[in-house]
Amino acid sequence: MEAHNYGNIFQLEQALNKIQDFDTLLERILFEARKIVRADAGSIYVREIADEKGKPLEKLAIKYSQNDTLSAKLPKGEKLIYSLFSIPIDKKTISGYCALTRCLVNIPDMYNIGKDAPYSFNSEYDIISNYKTISTLTVPLIDSNDQLIGVIQVINSHGESAEIVPFSKSDEAMIAHLAITASMALQWAHSTRVMVLRTVKMAELRDPKETGVHVNRVAGYSVEIYDRWAYLHKIPSAEREKVRDIFRIAAMLHDVGKVAIPDTILKKPGRFIDEESRIMQRHTIYGASLFNDSQTPLDEISRDVALTHHENWDGSGYPGWFDPVAQKPIKIDNNGKPLGKKGEEIPLAGRIVAVADVFDALCSRRVYKEPWGEMEVLNEMKKMRGIKFDPELTDIFFDIYPSIKRIQAMYKEGETP
Repeated sequence: MEAHNYGNIFQLEQALNKIQDFDTLLERILFEARKIVRADAGSIYVREIADEKGKPLEKLAIKYSQNDTLSAKLPKGEKLIYSLFSIPIDKKTISGYCALTRCLVNIPDMYNIGKDAPYSFNSEYDIISNYKTISTLTVPLIDSNDQLIGVIQVINSHGESAEIVPFSKSDEAMIAHLAITASMALQWAHSTRVMVLRTVKMAELRDPKETGVHVNRVAGYSVEIYDRWAYLHKIPSAEREKVRDIFRIAAMLHDVGKVAIPDTILKKPGRFIDEESRIMQRHTIYGASLFNDSQTPLDEISRDVALTHHENWDGSGYPGWFDPVAQKPIKIDNNGKPLGKKGEEIPLAGRIVAVADVFDALCSRRVYKEPWGEMEVLNEMKKMRGIKFDPELTDIFFDIYPSIKRIQAMYKEGETP
């Protein structure tokens, strides 16, 4: 490995270890893996260890895919939409073989794989995407406990003249070194994700609606909405990534305050009477109060999300101008009720999660309703533009709807998050 690349990878190690969110880290690892070996495209897979019923699985699920050539054909600001699929961990596919044997696989030409190789290449995806895969380099991600996390596959190395060339021995060394660093960072990020989901699980024990897949979807939608908003507002990429990292975690904790709501209300199989609604609304205050001793930006954004994700753009939401530290209203109406926050008085994070949470609730089964149909949901979201939702964020939601659908497919009801 060249000396200057050691320095670059050392700096990258420090950057990766600062990322707290598992999904944000996966995207960054794939980007950096492609960058250090000049790969035009690539995918990162994560090992699936069990289905929703706890039945053991030995599969790799694609989590993120990147392709500079295909992305360049999209309108500015739009993201590549890719298919979600799982493959068995066996010798039949290159990624499966890499995961099974835990060996790096370097293929100079995917259309000329030796006949003695146990794996083969399915060119169907190239035909669908109108993109030709030539050279690939695939490496396993193994944690400190010798457990497989997943696999990185980078595609089409670009030579100095922009032609596609095989990945070199130097590329192999760099990608293998990155895989070690990435695996350690992913192990820590996964621990954070597990702790967040355990907190959500605690809420789920009280409220069956608050499931791991629900909070993963809401978090995923929220990050995508924020990312487009940040692009449109010309937020620097470094700041965007920093916010994305903590925002996903904060969005997952949006309803954590429900643990303080009595079971008689939380598990009621029907709609609330007025007094029950008032008690239920206090979950926003209870949730925000968990972050009163704010120590980090994550605490601050988690408090904002928990407190304000039920505020409405027109000021008709709750809890309004309320101080969760002092546990008292800040601004009140003639009846002593907290005035609702409206418009941009509501923190951006709360306005975004409001859109994401309502969309997911409308699409989901509840004890008092069946899931709404897709067109019915979308029509309702349009109706609430400028009333419940920030108009700009509503427009962004519809602009990135293909990404919303991809996240919805990634975290299906009944599956392990």
